[in-house]
Amino acid sequence: MHKILVTGGAGFIGSNFVHYVVEHTDDYVTVLDKLTYAGNRASLEGLPEDRVRLVVGDIADPAVVDPLVDEADAVVHYAAESHNDNSLHDPRPFLDTNIVGTYTLLEASRKYGTRFHHISTDEVYGDLELDDPERFTEQTPYNPSSPYSSTKAGSDLLVRAWVRSFGVQATISNCSNNYGPFQHVEKFIPRQITNVIRGFRPKLYGAGQNVRDWIHADDHSSAVLTILEKGQIGQTYLIGADGEKDNKTVVELILGLMGQPQDAYDHVTDRAGHDLRYAIDSTKLRTELGWQPRYRDFETGLAATIDWYRNNEAWWAPSKDGVEAFYAAKGQ
Repeated sequence: MHKILVTGGAGFIGSNFVHYVVEHTDDYVTVLDKLTYAGNRASLEGLPEDRVRLVVGDIADPAVVDPLVDEADAVVHYAAESHNDNSLHDPRPFLDTNIVGTYTLLEASRKYGTRFHHISTDEVYGDLELDDPERFTEQTPYNPSSPYSSTKAGSDLLVRAWVRSFGVQATISNCSNNYGPFQHVEKFIPRQITNVIRGFRPKLYGAGQNVRDWIHADDHSSAVLTILEKGQIGQTYLIGADGEKDNKTVVELILGLMGQPQDAYDHVTDRAGHDLRYAIDSTKLRTELGWQPRYRDFETGLAATIDWYRNNEAWWAPSKDGVEAFYAAKGQ
């Protein structure tokens, strides 16, 4: 049994990883989460108390971080401010968490010689043209376009520097857009699903041509565990499941799967600086480490996600009204 410290483990992707580790390993997990609006204790309910514990604290606080890193065999760093709209409204928390928080964790990992895996995003690479045949690879230059993606790019570079300068035993993964259980209703897919459940029309930014490369959170989790076990120190691995879909198609799929007319949505004001297209080439991860996604059919994974939100309204309902009020004030 290993001891894994999962930062941001009460958030969307982090909590899915904790559930995955409990189901597929014998490891013991400590979750460090600040429990901001995006963290939810309920996302960890039902997990065995003898294998999962929650510590409420800030990853930028060395007094909290150091003893937890000292006792861990590995750190998996999910914690981040991650919502682009929020970063455009108030960038400062993104600096505090994504830059200072990552620095604090790296320093603790350096001090105690703890294995470190850093979770990042494909948004650090900027975007691609809609008709560009290329996809992001590990060699794609960074070209972030928002406060969120720029602070994630900065945190990636910190990890690389701490590997080279201080010998920290770290790897990095950059993943495409996730979907699945426990995702906050501010995000694109759960917002549309919960709108339909509530009897509201889904909202689509602009013409809905923006393309994202979707991956189910379980597949992200399996990839991270593979990198943690087999990844080469100092290397970056891109995680993707060949799930490119434009936003219009996703909304229409949601409506169709939920028994609604596929044109029953509203176009709203587009996001400032909205990236056009993300696309991941995960060849390195697949060929060098032998990873493969389970959800190769996006529609199947989306149907399972819709079922989860239908069956777990008590989890998402407390946040829904506030999110919609925030978007309504912006005409979105």
